[in-house]
Amino acid sequence: MIIRNETNKDYREVEELTRLAFWNLYLPGCDEHYLVHKLRTHNDFIPELDLVITEKDIIIGNIMYTKSKLKNSVTNETKDILTFGPLSIHPEYQRKGYGKMLISRSIEIAKELGYSYIVIFGNPGYYVKSGFKSCAKYKICIKENIYPTAMLVNQIGEDDLYNDVWEFIESDAYHIDDAKAADYDKNFESLEKLTNDKQEEFFILSNSRIIL
Repeated sequence: MIIRNETNKDYREVEELTRLAFWNLYLPGCDEHYLVHKLRTHNDFIPELDLVITEKDIIIGNIMYTKSKLKNSVTNETKDILTFGPLSIHPEYQRKGYGKMLISRSIEIAKELGYSYIVIFGNPGYYVKSGFKSCAKYKICIKENIYPTAMLVNQIGEDDLYNDVWEFIESDAYHIDDAKAADYDKNFESLEKLTNDKQEEFFILSNSRIIL
């Protein structure tokens, strides 16, 4: 098992495994493979934190990071932080700890780069085992003092937030044009789009809030 940086020759393989990992997971079909394609050329993309995990020279997983910010709600001070996603594991290798391995290695590198916080959107049931906690515990919100249930924070450095309220500002790298995503998907093998219970679970989780 090897964890290394993604290279140009990996691009198609990573996009194909990402597509398989997310297909019909959160909605019928997916657009995460287009997001992977789009992230690589964005100014906020961090190549040092673009990692793949391989087994016998076959890529079975990938994680990508971008720069993001926290903005103090009183002083308007900003702090540079990190966001990762997508985290993709090939369906045949899921629930075997490979995603956690990618997170752990990427956090080591992020610390070396001098970052103190990672903020993501994800299922708490999966990410708490990697050190992530509710955004409410750090007083990190999105606009209008909203604390999404699925917004999670991992403090990996010593930087202090002074117990103030901070607004999370995500990179616009994650803004997806649905038409462009659908057009890009035509470059891949046709797969059936289906609905399932997991999609409803994701909708409920992603639209719920923590009340302080």
